[in-house]
Amino acid sequence: MPTVDEYISAVHHLVPAPVLLPQLLPLLTRPDSDSSKIVDLISNNQSLTANVLRVCNSAYYGCGSQIDNLQQAVTRIGFHQLYDIVISVTTSISLSGSQTGYCVEENGLWEHSIAVAVAAQLIAHDVQVDPQVVFTAAILHDVGKIVLSPALDKVLDKVVYETDKSGSSSLGVETKLLGVNHAEVGARLLERWKLPQNLISAVLHHHRPSEAKGHERLAACVNLGDAVAYFMGYGYGNFSLDLKASRETSEILYLSSEQVPHYMTASFEKLKQVKDLYHLK
Repeated sequence: MPTVDEYISAVHHLVPAPVLLPQLLPLLTRPDSDSSKIVDLISNNQSLTANVLRVCNSAYYGCGSQIDNLQQAVTRIGFHQLYDIVISVTTSISLSGSQTGYCVEENGLWEHSIAVAVAAQLIAHDVQVDPQVVFTAAILHDVGKIVLSPALDKVLDKVVYETDKSGSSSLGVETKLLGVNHAEVGARLLERWKLPQNLISAVLHHHRPSEAKGHERLAACVNLGDAVAYFMGYGYGNFSLDLKASRETSEILYLSSEQVPHYMTASFEKLKQVKDLYHLK
């Protein structure tokens, strides 16, 4: 069977690495960063500049006069809000296509990823994990599915049998049929993009947070956000609730299952505000 790198290399339509992220993330997470450096980086990308300004001028962020330059955007909405916008804009192109190997229609993966990110970020606030880092890890958690979708599409009959007849999870089906799974591929993709190790570990272990040594709480936020998104209806394919992973997450974050409905309600309210906002062209 092909290796992780061979699967990645075989996907010709994969969007190029988001080269700005490794440079922008450290700046956007430090409140004492020089805003002019952030403006310079974003302004070099016309599409990113246009989308950032469009989002900043949306009804969601609307606060008086129109914003017509990036420096004003940084000053008006702050680093934290800009961080979420930049992450969403730079990942939306990659995640918005259809993934036929997973029976996911256009925008399905994107909608799921946004729902996970919103839920995980709300959880992060409560358990004192960096909300911006959690938002990024959550949006990227299933990026490996873009790579594996063409390979699964070729064996779709077997995928359907394994998921419907035997009740296997998507992770187990991938490993059985392809020799790798989307978490492994996603983590390797983030390595190629030179993103930080905490994000790589969270993506690799978002199904098994206890294995994300040193980054268990970050991975657990993504894991719980993923479950909340599925319970809310923002999922796809076969979702088998992994009780072991759920117990791991509860223990790592010191949260009980009774708190999940609260996050569902809060996430629904938040998604009402951001769903249209983050369907970016």
